[in-house]
Amino acid sequence: MQDKICRVVICGEEKEYDYGISFLEIATEYQPQYQDDIALVIFNYKLRELNKKLEMDGVLEFVTTADTKGRKAYRRSLLMLLEKAIFNLYKTDVRLCVMHTLGQGQYCELEGSPRISQEVLEQIRQEMSRLSEADLPIHKYSIHTDMAVARFQEYGMPDKAELFRFRRSSHVNLYEIEGFQDYFYGYMMPSTGYLKYFDLLEYENGFVLMYPYEDTKKVAEFRTSRKLYCTLMESAAWAKQMKISTIGELNEQIVRGRIQDIILLQEAEMEQRIGKLAEQIAEHKNKKFVMIAGPSSSGKTTFSHRLSIQLRAHGLVPHPIGMDNYYVDREKTPLDENGQYDFECLEAVDLSLFNSDMEKLLAGEQIELPHFNFKTGKREYKGECLQLGPEDVLVIEGIHGLNDRLLSTLPAETKFKIYISALTQINIDEHNAIPTTDGRLIRRIVRDAFHRGSSAERTIKMWQSVRRGEEKNIFPFQEHADVMFNSALIYELAVLKMYAEPLLFAIPRESPQHLQAKRLLKFLDYFLQVPSEDVGRNSILREFIGGSCFQV
Repeated sequence: MQDKICRVVICGEEKEYDYGISFLEIATEYQPQYQDDIALVIFNYKLRELNKKLEMDGVLEFVTTADTKGRKAYRRSLLMLLEKAIFNLYKTDVRLCVMHTLGQGQYCELEGSPRISQEVLEQIRQEMSRLSEADLPIHKYSIHTDMAVARFQEYGMPDKAELFRFRRSSHVNLYEIEGFQDYFYGYMMPSTGYLKYFDLLEYENGFVLMYPYEDTKKVAEFRTSRKLYCTLMESAAWAKQMKISTIGELNEQIVRGRIQDIILLQEAEMEQRIGKLAEQIAEHKNKKFVMIAGPSSSGKTTFSHRLSIQLRAHGLVPHPIGMDNYYVDREKTPLDENGQYDFECLEAVDLSLFNSDMEKLLAGEQIELPHFNFKTGKREYKGECLQLGPEDVLVIEGIHGLNDRLLSTLPAETKFKIYISALTQINIDEHNAIPTTDGRLIRRIVRDAFHRGSSAERTIKMWQSVRRGEEKNIFPFQEHADVMFNSALIYELAVLKMYAEPLLFAIPRESPQHLQAKRLLKFLDYFLQVPSEDVGRNSILREFIGGSCFQV
């Protein structure tokens, strides 16, 4: 077997390598051709870690830290380096809690002694640097699930033990750095020597582990939103109060037959928050424009309906307006860098007409509302007129709602801005956060399939373009909001699982979107399935799975 040769196609060129050579050795040969570090490889349509060995002929592609998959592997590995450094310094006296993504960093807190300070962070930073310079291998090995449960109970990590108790797989992959073991969701870098670029910044009650971003060899600048942080912490506190901070705890509640109560409690809690928002708006009689903006699949449409109902309960007369109706005619839509229509840029909206109509309404004049025909790509008028009375308020929903170029000529005191997003409250475990983007992507896959006739493959293919639009048109303005609203439901992924899995399994193995589908399927496998019958017809979740009383 040692003399066997494997033929590998790399960048269109066929090469021969000895059977059993590691992908790391091949990557080292090609690294000089890449500006960014090679983090992983794709071999025969499967994502592989560099420590894996070549054992057959195939096609090989390199994944660098500039790629989303490589970037995640780097960040995941850096979290384990942080955990290892804390263990080396404080043993079991300190417990690391990985919480939320803030900008290009991960917000963390420490439980135990010592408390966070600049001195403590400098000690941890120095130990992380020492471990990185030592270039220690990050080993991966598989153990039986029952053994993993027992081991993490022994380590004082009940969150991981509970997670694995509900796993169908008989084995679990663990990672190890110099005898220190932990479980991580996703692939890792081959050694600590790759983990050179990071920083630790004290923030609020914890600290932020900062990563590189566009420049993969330079730590990104720390930019975050105080309002976002507070919204995330409020959601985390509610999850902790419910005793559902992790997937394992959610699964335990499902097993105990408490899911109906959880659904009712979550929906009641959300309705209470929407009611408080409506009360806040109603208290200010000069608020005539309620602007709602947020990234894809945040539930903006259902939220606007529910907010409108609450506004009516406070004596106001809300009028929903979709900014999509103010699109310019399709042939006038700007093009992106790929020559495709850029429907998410601000210039895709007829700003002049929109601002003019809103000015007339505020002045008490009557206007005729436009309707955009998505089939013809033209704006139409159907005789629907509107004039504002003393109790009337406009509820305007669209991705650019927080941009100051909208309603720029109107007094600030007439506007109330709401940023809405699905900010996941629960984590996989204390060291593995659930990316908010994954929750929104799963929502969108289900919605696009059942309401727009679009396959999961197409939705995933478009996702990076959607994300780029969010980074450009939504996230920079989120701090402009008067209020941030979290639309995530603590139980939703357990319900979405039954809808999303068949759609993801339908993506063929040879598709470029198969790797993403496989990753999401593995993620959904953590959840016990929950039927949708108990989900209320006014729930934001109905916007995606169907059956909404708002017919969205």
